[in-house]
Amino acid sequence: MFLNTLTPKFYVALTGTSSLISGLILIGRGSRGASPTPLGARGVHGTPLLTAWDPGACRWGGVVLVSYGCIGCVEGLSAGLSSHKLVLAVEIFEWWYFRKYGTSFIEQVSVSHLRPLLGGVDSSAPTNTTTSNGEADSSRQSVSECKVWRNPLNLFRGAEYNRYTWVTGREPLTYYDMNLSAQDHQTFFTCDTDHLRPADAIMQKAWRERNPQARISAAHEALELEDCATAFILLAEEESTTIMEAERLFKQALKAGESCYRRSHQLQHHSSQYEAQHRRDTNVLVYIKRRLAMCSRKLGRTREAAKMMRDLMKEFPLLSMFNIHENLLESLLELQNYADVQAVLAKYDGNACVSALLKARAVSDKFSPEAASRRGLSTAEMNAVEAIHRAVEFNPHVPKYLLEMKSLILPPEHILKRGDSEAIAYAFFHLQHWKRVEGALNLLHCTWEGTFRMIPYPLEKGHLFYPYPICTETADRELLPIFHEVSVYPKKELPFFILFTAGLCSFTAMLALLTHQFPELMGVFAKAFLSTLFAPLNFIMEKVESLLPSSLWHQLTRI
Repeated sequence: MFLNTLTPKFYVALTGTSSLISGLILIGRGSRGASPTPLGARGVHGTPLLTAWDPGACRWGGVVLVSYGCIGCVEGLSAGLSSHKLVLAVEIFEWWYFRKYGTSFIEQVSVSHLRPLLGGVDSSAPTNTTTSNGEADSSRQSVSECKVWRNPLNLFRGAEYNRYTWVTGREPLTYYDMNLSAQDHQTFFTCDTDHLRPADAIMQKAWRERNPQARISAAHEALELEDCATAFILLAEEESTTIMEAERLFKQALKAGESCYRRSHQLQHHSSQYEAQHRRDTNVLVYIKRRLAMCSRKLGRTREAAKMMRDLMKEFPLLSMFNIHENLLESLLELQNYADVQAVLAKYDGNACVSALLKARAVSDKFSPEAASRRGLSTAEMNAVEAIHRAVEFNPHVPKYLLEMKSLILPPEHILKRGDSEAIAYAFFHLQHWKRVEGALNLLHCTWEGTFRMIPYPLEKGHLFYPYPICTETADRELLPIFHEVSVYPKKELPFFILFTAGLCSFTAMLALLTHQFPELMGVFAKAFLSTLFAPLNFIMEKVESLLPSSLWHQLTRI
């Protein structure tokens, strides 16, 4: 946790410590006469060096402070080894790295590589240690800052999630995800007047139960009293093992739900309690009809499912919290009714990935990277590429799942906008639609990485959307199962040049330190190393001397 919250004070302390070490080394080597370059001094050619708090040099003085701390340490250790040139090289490298990657190289290495060595805990791995209350609260607070949404295409817990568990032995849903679902059920399916009806009172307690068997038993108990719509819903979601069985239970729930809805609709204006009951009955009815439409879609009756979703959206146009248009879009794509898909996108907040698919469909069958590089992109191709860039900027995790560079898992019941969970949910249901459009995945493969060149610092500034939120990784780890490797963005890997330069500087500093501590022994090692290094060259020279005439060799030597 400490290395995650480095402040400029830390860099000031690091600078002072490095300077102290450099001073002690220089005192020990006073006979050599080497001295470190102070802050604000001038370089080897008389040019002023970067000052620690120069606003033109960087936005955060800590970066340059680390540079000077390392410079002082390197200068002290490499006294007598062209210290001024080494200082200038390290300064230029640190400045270049900050300009290119937006962070200090020392900070990058300390947070990315030293944190695990100093006891940092990987949040993706399970741990048996007890987390302190402060850390738990801060983790929950970061999750709450990222609003999660109910997955409009969520699977059936009994007929799909539980079957996956029976086959693989893995739990596809996390406790956090199921807890959010329990809160949703209590919000949608309960109200203050439940105590007036015994069956509803039982179901109000059932939705709060953590044990699935206890919830199922409570639902059966409620059905023994009367036909309760929410009891049928619970059994259809959690007890049924097939989609056909779930559809049968939802049809029974529909009959009971419509009866309650008609009765509460007539009494809604009598009091606030009746109004709350009517609102609850409306949520129950919409939920049942939406799940019946999803059952029809899963059983292959796609046209029937699309019609049911259209009717539901017309009957309840104000209930946008269920995002029924997402279900309708998926069904229309399965029917390849692209004109209606475009109309739905224009009416509602358009899905960027679906829009990209429609734009790509117009040009993907004839798209060729070689031909495009020779003649340039046409207007339609430019529109398709821009749509792909827009979709990738909104959610950069989607392309790897569509291109099958990462393995898919069952989507969670809740998703985080622009997060890995949303990418999994989209790819799980829409990958088949991308494969059906000829050349669409090829166009995506050729163009999606170009998005990141337009947003080099996505956490600070976006291109078409707001900056990418920094809390997605924490929320996704709570939503996704532990066996899934969460996709993290942005995640920059250090180039080979930077790693090579860092290794070379460290090796040079170590050699200087060893030479200072053990000069005679290092001299012996240096002579042995040089003799071994030049042995092949000496052997070749001896062979050349033996083959060439002495007069010719004498003339070549003089030249």
